[in-house]
Amino acid sequence: MRNRIGFDEAMALYESNDLNLLSKLALDIRRSFNGDKVFYNRNFHVEPSNVCIHRCTFCSYRRDNDNQPGAWSMDIEQVREYCREKYKNSETEVHIVGSVHPGRGLQYYLDVVEAVRSEMPAGVAIKAYTAVEIDDMTRSSGLSAREVLIALKEKGVELLPGGGAEIFNPEVRNKICADKTDGARWLEIHREAHKLGMRTNATMLFGHIEERKHRIEHLMSLRELQDETGGFDAFIPLLFKPANNPLSYLGELNIIEVLKTFAISRIVLDNIPHIKSYWPMLGKEMCQLALLYGADDMDGTINDSTKIYSMAGSKEQNPQMTTDDIARIASEAGFTAVERDSFYNELPKK
Repeated sequence: MRNRIGFDEAMALYESNDLNLLSKLALDIRRSFNGDKVFYNRNFHVEPSNVCIHRCTFCSYRRDNDNQPGAWSMDIEQVREYCREKYKNSETEVHIVGSVHPGRGLQYYLDVVEAVRSEMPAGVAIKAYTAVEIDDMTRSSGLSAREVLIALKEKGVELLPGGGAEIFNPEVRNKICADKTDGARWLEIHREAHKLGMRTNATMLFGHIEERKHRIEHLMSLRELQDETGGFDAFIPLLFKPANNPLSYLGELNIIEVLKTFAISRIVLDNIPHIKSYWPMLGKEMCQLALLYGADDMDGTINDSTKIYSMAGSKEQNPQMTTDDIARIASEAGFTAVERDSFYNELPKK
């Protein structure tokens, strides 16, 4: 059995300047899970609205109300039309994440899922709603997290994304997203989802005001929950992008620290099988480098369907990739691209 590292060892790895060692340690672990495979899927996102009650200082996506420039809110028919527009290349997953709109309650979120389900062929998985959105559904409906998750599951949600985790540390969280679901509640909602048999992802937003110790604490909280439930499929380190938000003065984290964070995430999270290199956020070049520091998943084709990171200054302003693009990026880094479904079942080549 692999030796598990503790906080002090993880901190020592962060302080090391031996990137070759970090790469080797991370690659050894990713190969023990996944060999030389780099996974991807065919997917698109639905972002029903960016009007949000929360005022996270790192966010470039949110707007105060529907009348503010740059705001949007889809009604149910617009969700249907959008799905018909974006379903083009045998996509196997629809990813639904947006905002916490002040005028929307549980029924709207259920109706969105129902609309997407009705427009998609059988077998297309729906991955929907962050723990933050689900927490708001509990507040507006008076239901428990378990009851809300059951209602979503009955409408067709099969798994949860990992957004909203940010950094669990309460002091940091109080400075960047004080009015949002706290870290303990985020973990509680994912625990409930796992108990219901729903697979979920986990994230960490890094490169803003947090310190290395906060990242390690965050990773270890995820590792602890995974020991308990086994419900996480993938972890996604999300790099803070500084354009158009109140933390723009921080600039962007240097590439060495980014690669260290990927490697240490892979080493610490010895019980989560996949580390995702999310290219719409990282950019394609850094995404490829992250494959050499423990990442084994590149998310998907996207089909120009997410604005969250393009609005924050990502290089990928109209994010979309072909399966050939993904295969090339993986091959150039020494890996083999493998198409998967939402549950990491490998799919035959098309």
